[in-house]
Amino acid sequence: MLITAEQVSRLVEPVVTGRGFDLEDVVVTAVADGTEVSVVVDRDGGSDLDVLADLSRELSELLDAAPSTSDAVYALEVTSPGVDRPLTAPRHWQRARGRKVAVEISSGEGASPRRITGRAGAIDDGQVVLVVNDRGRIRTETVSLDSVTTAVVQVDFGKPSATELEMCGLDADEIRRRRSES
Repeated sequence: MLITAEQVSRLVEPVVTGRGFDLEDVVVTAVADGTEVSVVVDRDGGSDLDVLADLSRELSELLDAAPSTSDAVYALEVTSPGVDRPLTAPRHWQRARGRKVAVEISSGEGASPRRITGRAGAIDDGQVVLVVNDRGRIRTETVSLDSVTTAVVQVDFGKPSATELEMCGLDADEIRRRRSES
């Protein structure tokens, strides 16, 4: 029996949202001995492995019981987005607040895109504030989400300054709390 991403999405979304997550993606891949089903979920504050394991068991039971998927041979993976996940929705930007992001911005027809690396700040009314540290000179740049062609969180081994955090609308305690939850 063939499982589709649409079938899985329809079945699992009510459970995923009922547990306080957003369903970010469902990927179904045919393999030699069946199907691999990957369900990508996220929520404010992140999640720990125990919560994802519980959700995985619940979704597996649901898929095993549903008439459209009960006869399928599949391996289920429930995971959170990787660090290289594109920022495509306002909630992604909100969850990335304070983190370093690489952003490519459309500069108009025929022009090369402009690239900015900075920390994601406040998001409001379709715009995000980027806090850019140019060799110690810290500034903000407001970018329309409609002009963003790509944006991803960067692996950041540096420590943001208190000024950068403040300009992102965060404080050092909140950043430490977020990192401990990740």
